[in-house]
Amino acid sequence: MSDSLMFNNDAYVLLETDRPEQILTPAEMFAKLQEIVVKFADDLPNDVRQISGTDARVQYLLDTSCELDLVPGEYVQWYAVRLEK
Repeated sequence: MSDSLMFNNDAYVLLETDRPEQILTPAEMFAKLQEIVVKFADDLPNDVRQISGTDARVQYLLDTSCELDLVPGEYVQWYAVRLEK
């Protein structure tokens, strides 16, 4: 049985082509991926395109991936992190 703590996160580190890294909340990361999924709908990997609905595609990406190659020379990567106080 997997440890449920493995799926808890406080934030995401976002890396994009030619941009400094950003720290995003889970809601902000979801919104960012929504924009990307809509903008690059035709360039998404086949497994993602087979899923119906933008929100379902975004959730699938968050659950199964940490990187998308968008178009030649452009990428987006994200990593879930837990912040300690």
